[in-house]
Amino acid sequence: MSDHEVKMIILSTDDLDSSIKFYEDLGMGLKFRDGAHFAALDGGPVTLALATSVDHPIHGQVVVGIKTADVDAAAKAIEAAGGGIIKGPYDDAHERRAVVYDNQGNGLVFYSPLQR
Repeated sequence: MSDHEVKMIILSTDDLDSSIKFYEDLGMGLKFRDGAHFAALDGGPVTLALATSVDHPIHGQVVVGIKTADVDAAAKAIEAAGGGIIKGPYDDAHERRAVVYDNQGNGLVFYSPLQR
């Protein structure tokens, strides 16, 4: 079993309402919405997230969200393998995150729920 689990694909949008409608028309149910900046849709085992520049980790790119037990170790491994750190590791309101890119420039977000 992997130490990392792909849980989310994050797409950029400049019009959250129209993007939500587009994916709902394709049969994907809205899981939750955070104001005018972020929405999560039911993509089965992987959540499809829509985010404006306010909440998107690398606006304009498709970013893969990967759940891991150790965000700091994942970020160090990315650097050691030839990728880079965009932001992090850092704590937000709900999770520890690192925004990184792989050796080909693809955006990734490693995250782990905060233990309270």
